[in-house]
Amino acid sequence: MEKILLIEDEEKMARMVELELCHEGYSVLKALDGLSGLTLAEKDVDLVLLDVMLPGLSGLEVLRRLRKISDVPVILLTARDAVVDKVAGLDAGADDYITKPFAIEELLARIRAALRKRASLRQAGEAPLTAGPLTLDPARREVRANGAAVELTNREFELLQHLMQNKGLVLTRDTLLERVWGYEYPGGANTVDVYIRFLRGKIDEKIGTRLIQTVRGVGYRLADES
Repeated sequence: MEKILLIEDEEKMARMVELELCHEGYSVLKALDGLSGLTLAEKDVDLVLLDVMLPGLSGLEVLRRLRKISDVPVILLTARDAVVDKVAGLDAGADDYITKPFAIEELLARIRAALRKRASLRQAGEAPLTAGPLTLDPARREVRANGAAVELTNREFELLQHLMQNKGLVLTRDTLLERVWGYEYPGGANTVDVYIRFLRGKIDEKIGTRLIQTVRGVGYRLADES
């Protein structure tokens, strides 16, 4: 039975969502504030539903702290519909978001999608990926270039992992945006360009070459320099 942590301070909404999740066969943990939610998130859970507006510790701060210790899927529950808030949440490491008020059917669909994505990544295997002097260990969430550790954000790690899983193949910006950020990410395709620059800035100097190649007018390819 998959375990979902719900961090929501509106008790009526929390109870309604809890009942629906239980009806769907999920096990549910519940917290009404950010700090207690973060404590529960450190346990073995399969997905977190996280309200952005929480007393004490905000939802975004909970997310930032959680991402330092876990890659558990996180879906933000937010009353804010501004693009800047959505971008901030996704860039902080959220896998998806849903704006209140929402239909429970949509929330359940997003939960299933996030859990499927996590299962497929696990099914793909946790063996380290390599490309020349670059190695990525999915199990340990570690990246090394010529043996030296490379510190990446959660989104940078996911982008590099996807490029390495498709080593030698040309991936369009739209493909990378959909697979790494999600199909409803409100940013444009230039988001991919920005994160590619981030990755190159952290990796190229350590290995002395450019592994992530630009295919003009199409997208990017990770070269295999082994």
